[in-house]
Amino acid sequence: MQLGPVARAQGVRLLAFDEIDSTNDEARRLAAAGERGPLWVVAARQTKGRGRLGREWISSSGNLHASLLLSGFGPERSAPQLGFVAGVAAFEALTALVGDASRFALKWPNDLLLDGAKLGGILLEAVSAPTGDPRTPREVKAIVGIGVNCRAAPVGLPFEARALADTGATVSPAGLLARLSDEWIAAFDAWRGGEGFATLRARWLERAAGIGAEIRVALPRETLHGRFETLDPLGRLILATADGERAIDAGEVMLPELSGAKGARA
Repeated sequence: MQLGPVARAQGVRLLAFDEIDSTNDEARRLAAAGERGPLWVVAARQTKGRGRLGREWISSSGNLHASLLLSGFGPERSAPQLGFVAGVAAFEALTALVGDASRFALKWPNDLLLDGAKLGGILLEAVSAPTGDPRTPREVKAIVGIGVNCRAAPVGLPFEARALADTGATVSPAGLLARLSDEWIAAFDAWRGGEGFATLRARWLERAAGIGAEIRVALPRETLHGRFETLDPLGRLILATADGERAIDAGEVMLPELSGAKGARA
């Protein structure tokens, strides 16, 4: 495993494991110990991989399991936008390696789709760690976890999943990581700590699944039905319902072509 040439030139580092509990958990431990990044943590296999809301992420060998630890990314309030940076970077890496961009899409808030089925997911976490400086005793660091089914997709899930191998292309985790690490640099530079989010948001929307479609969004206390209008300037999903527009910070989106899904694992 190695990072792409652009990432290496930018001083990004890599820590690779044959097996680990979770790349996000290892990044969290490193952050607590003083690591500031930018550092990619990757593993051939995870024994306790997890997705959003603590759900299990099935981590088969031959797939990509990676987490990026970084700090100094901008105002703390802009941290949630890093999920959109990751989505755009992942989309660009996938289409560069496989081609046929029409087969890939981004599903709000954090899924990667291939032919309408789940290909991968993004798990964004933040950790507050001591700095050792009494003037600013603590610092928020971001961990961006990215999992992609390269060789095989899990079976027996309550939703359809696919792997890059289903396209007929041979994409290794190492090859995907190298391209992804370079595409991250490009997307992150365009984002500029949130100053360029409007441009990045437009790029994300061009690649999004379900825009203009009737969807369902499961919230903790209700399920909403309506038309997926857009994302607002904060990255919230704007849903046009019978009772008016709703801005949604987080939820489980069910698209028409994925009507049998019960929520994603990342």
